[in-house]
Amino acid sequence: MNAALPVEVLKQHLIDPEICIRCNTCEETCPIDAITHDSNNYVVDPDICNGCMACVPPCPTGSIDNWRLVVRAEAYSLQDQLGWDELPREQPLPEAAAVAQPAADAAVEPPSAAAVAVMPSAAPGASVPPWSAAHPYVNLYTHKTPVTATVVGNYRVTGADTDSDIHHIVLDFGELPFPVLEGQSIGILPPGADAQGRPHHARQYSLASPRDGERAGYNNLSLTVKRVTEDHQGQSAHGVCSNYLCDLAKNDTVQVIGPFGHTFLMPNHPRANLIMICTGTGSAPMRAMTERYRRRIETGENGRLLLFFGARTERELPYFGPLMKLPRDFIDINLALSREAGQPKRYVQDLIRERAAAVRELLADRNTCIYVCGLKGMEVGVLDALREVTMQAGQDWTILHDVLRREGRLHFETY
Repeated sequence: MNAALPVEVLKQHLIDPEICIRCNTCEETCPIDAITHDSNNYVVDPDICNGCMACVPPCPTGSIDNWRLVVRAEAYSLQDQLGWDELPREQPLPEAAAVAQPAADAAVEPPSAAAVAVMPSAAPGASVPPWSAAHPYVNLYTHKTPVTATVVGNYRVTGADTDSDIHHIVLDFGELPFPVLEGQSIGILPPGADAQGRPHHARQYSLASPRDGERAGYNNLSLTVKRVTEDHQGQSAHGVCSNYLCDLAKNDTVQVIGPFGHTFLMPNHPRANLIMICTGTGSAPMRAMTERYRRRIETGENGRLLLFFGARTERELPYFGPLMKLPRDFIDINLALSREAGQPKRYVQDLIRERAAAVRELLADRNTCIYVCGLKGMEVGVLDALREVTMQAGQDWTILHDVLRREGRLHFETY
C-alpha cells in the first residue's frame, strides 16, 4: 500500500477577539501589511504573514500572540476571522500532516526574543519597558469576565465656556483586586449594541492616577475622557463610550476589563528623569507619573521632570489649575497653545526646539526616559524636533534613536 503524501502545515498567526481592544497597534506595527480590520475584528492574512513577530511585543493585551497548526490549504481565511467572536479550538492534524509537521513548523518558527529586539520596526518607540519598571499585571478581567466599578467622582477639567469637554472620572473597585501602574490603561464596556446588533467593543483609556490610587491608599483609579462630538476631520460624530462616561453620575456602575500595557511604564529606580510630551487627553499617563513623583517628593528619590503640554487655549488644557500649583523646582512646565488669543501658534515640537539645551542635557543622561501621548499626527513633529536638537550637538540621531528604543527609554502612545 502506498503511504499518504505529507501535506504542508502552517503555524497560523491569529488574534484573539475576546482579548483584543482594537487599539490598532498591531496593524500600525506590521512591516508587511499582513494585518487588517473591520468594525468587528482585527485579523492576520495567512498569505502575507511571515511570522516576523514585529507586532507581538507592542500589543498591550497579548491578544496578538496566538497560533494554530493547520493544513495550509485549510488555513482560516480573512472572512473566517472577521466573523469570529472567539478563537477556534485547536484541531488535530491529519496523520499525513502530523508526520510532516516538525519540518514545516521549524520553517515558520518565530525568531527568538533577542532577534526581535534588533529587528527593524515601523514603530517609532520602544517595544520593551524601562529596565527598572515595576512588573505589570495584564488581562485580569476580559470581555467575558469584566469587573464592576463604581463611579465615585466625575468632574469637568476644562473651562465650561469651551467646546473641549474633558472629564476626570474616578472609579472605585471596592474589595476586588485591580492592580495598575502608571502608563497602563483599562477597557470600558459601554452598554448597548452596534449597528449589527453585537455588544459594543471595549474602548481603551489611559490611567490618570498613580499605582496607589487616585486617593492614596484606596482601591480606585481615574481616567481623563474627552466627550467626542466630531471626528478628526471636523465632521459630526457621536463617541459611544466617551459620551456614556462623561454623562455618568456618582454611584453609577461601569463594566471594566484589563488592565492593559506592559511597555509604556515609568522607570522605578531612584533619580530617573522623565521627559513628558502630550496633548489633550494624552495628559492622562503624564498626570499619573507626575502624581507618583509628587507623592514621594520628600524622599529624595525623584529625578527631573520636563513637561511639554499642548492644547488650543489655557481653558481647554485639562488640569491647568492644579498643574500651575506644582512647585517649579519639582517640574519644568512648558505649555504650547495653538489658539490662544493674542499669542502666536505654538506646538509641542516648537517648545522642544526652544528648550533644546534642557532636552539635550536630559538626553545625555542614561536615567532619562521619554513619553509621548496624544494624537498620532504629533509623532512626526516630535521626532523631527528631537532629531534637530540632537544634531545641533553634533550627534547622530539615528544612533541615539536606536539606543532609546532598544533600552526602553522612548515610548509613544498615540491614537
